[in-house]
Amino acid sequence: MHIKQAAQCTLFSLLLTSCSTYADDSINLTEGISPLSHDIYNLHMTIFWVCVAIGVVVFGVMIYSILFHRKSRGVKPAHFHEHFWLEITWTLIPIFILISMAIPATRVLIHMHDFSEPDISIKVTGYQWRWQYEYLDYGIRFFSNNATPYDQMHGHAKKDEYYLREVDHPLVLPIHKKIRFLITSNDVIHGWWVPDLGVKQDTIPGFINAAWTRINRPGIYRGQCSKLCGMNHAYMPIVVVAVTEKDFEAWVAQQKGVVSSSTVVPALNAKPVTLPDGRGSVSPAQVPAPAALAQKWTLPDLMKKGETVYLGMCATCHKPDGTGSPPIFPAMKGSKVALGPVKNHIDTVMNGKPGTAMQAFKDQYSDEELAAVITYERNAFGNNTNTVVQPADITAARQKK
Repeated sequence: MHIKQAAQCTLFSLLLTSCSTYADDSINLTEGISPLSHDIYNLHMTIFWVCVAIGVVVFGVMIYSILFHRKSRGVKPAHFHEHFWLEITWTLIPIFILISMAIPATRVLIHMHDFSEPDISIKVTGYQWRWQYEYLDYGIRFFSNNATPYDQMHGHAKKDEYYLREVDHPLVLPIHKKIRFLITSNDVIHGWWVPDLGVKQDTIPGFINAAWTRINRPGIYRGQCSKLCGMNHAYMPIVVVAVTEKDFEAWVAQQKGVVSSSTVVPALNAKPVTLPDGRGSVSPAQVPAPAALAQKWTLPDLMKKGETVYLGMCATCHKPDGTGSPPIFPAMKGSKVALGPVKNHIDTVMNGKPGTAMQAFKDQYSDEELAAVITYERNAFGNNTNTVVQPADITAARQKK
């Protein structure tokens, strides 16, 4: 008997401990930093407490009945098959509860879909596996890639604090402006999700979905792809850098080449913005600068840059050592593409190969990056063709199409 009581006490203690553990705010929705995210959070908490109240009433009645109306106490059950007013009561109460929940939910849904009068419109396109951002009002467009080092992703180095949550080119946005996102995809279904902004929207090929936000304070806000979009799904982070309107205008001028990166407002270069809750900092100066003027690259320089691009773009399918996973992902080592005519190699990388997993990369990477990775593939893995592909060759290939 004592063993049974001890076991019951232990189970009861574990239950209380688990309840206190799961009450941690870290598993709840974030309040975020936009009016929309606040509306979503408040609606969530309202519905949560309604559900808690329903649970308390329902389980309270059940437990009371079990304890005080059990057979061992000699209670005789009542015999009846229907009760008109009871039926009416337990039908009207749920209807009233549902209506009281539907009203605030409808208000939030209407607010979420009010895309009118945006100050800035940004087109977000999902690619396997990166994001493209296009500032429709400013003529600025760039890709945002996962910036986690290859060694960390494959367990060869210690993972840092923001493992798989850093990008090379963050999305820079001004605060206190209504920003409309036009969201689509180039290949498969992705999901553009930034919890702090209250935005989570599917990116569907051939369709454009819309979302919007208004950021209340400067900072860095992180998100990720929320769909299982392929083998590199985990490598599609989103980083939004919110800055003041003055700093945003300076950044726009830098992207358009009106000013050089050295003359951008000091707040962009010298003072990385930091979230109040200490989630790190990043300088908006990390965003892409205007394309460099065409220049002749040496083979060592192309190989160095090409290796970086290859590990980020090609290694998942063709493996870091170029051996691939035939027949779906052919080897680059000794391949007909890498050892064949340069023209065919350029065409394959730029335009892809229909009917295979090889996608087109001409719109995803710059001329310098494409030239470097093609040069790397033709000279790494023992291929040693001594071929040098210059950015000008990629530019010429684009112009022919």
